Amino acid sequence: MTLLPFWRSRAGLVRTFDFPRFQIAAAIPPVLILLMVAGHDPVSLALGAGLLAALGLQLRHILPFTRLARPSARAAPADPAPGACVAILIVNVLQSNRDYDRLLTLVAETDPDLILALETDAGWRDALFHLRARYPHGADQPQDNTYGLLLYSRLPLDDVRVRFLVEDDVPSVRARVTLPSGERFTFHGVHPRPPHPGQSSATRDGELILVAREVARDGGPAVVAGDLNDVAWSRTTRLFQAIGGLLDPRVGRGAYPTFHARWPMLRWPLDHVFFTEHFLLSRLERLPDIGSDHFPILIALCRDERAEGVQEPPAADAEDHREGAEAVAEAREEARP
Repeated sequence: MTLLPFWRSRAGLVRTFDFPRFQIAAAIPPVLILLMVAGHDPVSLALGAGLLAALGLQLRHILPFTRLARPSARAAPADPAPGACVAILIVNVLQSNRDYDRLLTLVAETDPDLILALETDAGWRDALFHLRARYPHGADQPQDNTYGLLLYSRLPLDDVRVRFLVEDDVPSVRARVTLPSGERFTFHGVHPRPPHPGQSSATRDGELILVAREVARDGGPAVVAGDLNDVAWSRTTRLFQAIGGLLDPRVGRGAYPTFHARWPMLRWPLDHVFFTEHFLLSRLERLPDIGSDHFPILIALCRDERAEGVQEPPAADAEDHREGAEAVAEAREEARP
């Protein structure tokens, strides 16, 4: 389970083992103790050495998402410039969940500036319709295949586009957001299809690389958020960050696992917010259960002229760009009818 994710295959069975690194790391010490109690023969010692090596490999991936690491995204000052901050709520509602009031109550309590709601069908669109009074800007793309999305914003938006970057039934959204200060940034909301045994990760990987390329090409302030159906420590996510020059606020702060809300022992971070070095982090919080299998995430980011001088985003090299091009080509081949 430790070694399989090092294989660069996009097979769903392989990529599934990117997810439970915390769980595998937690399982190794008791297995190692039982092995040592059972005997000290050469086979047991060799297996014990292998387990220690596996634990080291797992820790290498997960320690950055603990407080033992230095944060890569720096904290905003307590007194940010007026009108320079934005609060964003990301929530995968679970399409079959019909407890609409819990989300509406959460929105009222947290009062975000932008809301990206995923897995939203026509029922969710109708139930959340009155939010348009407070959030007049946005996009509606309800679907009944668990890939619908709704974007609500009380901040002015322009160039709002719902797009199908790889698959013709999996949308994403792009919009230009204007802060009260007059500063602008580009928001990308995404929810690619997940890998699982029998389902390749190719379309997910390709969509993320296409968004990262767009962020890099635009060059300005940008935020990418949504249910990426990938974990923060995977090779795909690291490649996505490098190509897009995107910071992860969880580095040095914690993993903030959002899925599965009902299975405490099997949780990992699937819902993400990445951003360029133009922002500082004011707030990051995993919110209470709303009846979904995902917990919502609330983040507040502030534009600050000092941000670019105190943060260093990841950068892609030639090998990263080559790997990204392969991912996009494989995604388009996978999505071809």
